Amino acid sequence: MEPSGTKLQALVFDAYGTLFDVHSVLSRCEAFFAGRGAELSRLWRSKQLEYTWLRSLMGRYAPFSTVTREALAYACEALDLELTAERMEALMSEYGMLATFPDVVPAFSRLKGVKKAILSNGSPDMLEPVVAHSGLALDAVLSVDELKVYKPTPAVYALAVRKLNIGKERIGFVSSNCWDALAAKSYGFSVFWINRAGAPVDRLGFAPDRIVAGLDEILL
Repeated sequence: MEPSGTKLQALVFDAYGTLFDVHSVLSRCEAFFAGRGAELSRLWRSKQLEYTWLRSLMGRYAPFSTVTREALAYACEALDLELTAERMEALMSEYGMLATFPDVVPAFSRLKGVKKAILSNGSPDMLEPVVAHSGLALDAVLSVDELKVYKPTPAVYALAVRKLNIGKERIGFVSSNCWDALAAKSYGFSVFWINRAGAPVDRLGFAPDRIVAGLDEILL
């Protein structure tokens, strides 16, 4: 399991897109906007990420729940879709019930001998319900909300070291977002990039220790 040959004491997972499928909101999007659900889901996610980066650069943090609402409002306006207050609340509620990817629960049941934690851009009001809904057994759920800045700021990855009280050379970081994986590698973690889409590695000066197609491959 150890990509660098050093025995890992913890695996730290990104949440959205890695453990939880953000596009499981698609069916509700489609129910409200027939034929436009996939388009809305993609733009919503794209703007959600973009706003986290921009707010960090601007020094204007807002909780992920706020960012997610603002991204949804933008996406609907850009696509000329009517977003009523009721639809906003219904779509936001989907984030508390996101599906785990099919490989997640079986892999977690087999991961033994290491601490398991989430390190996420998500704010506690979003992370708590989705983690409870998933039933995943975790030693810690860490949010950037404590720092008021988003990934890929190095201080976010340092939060895992401090909270878990484990040296960064003993922590494996797992993300399906390549930019997140490479930022964690830059910080000093051993990194697994879950490349479910078969995408190329981002050109950011670093490479993951291992590229896997699913969470189950971390066990190999």
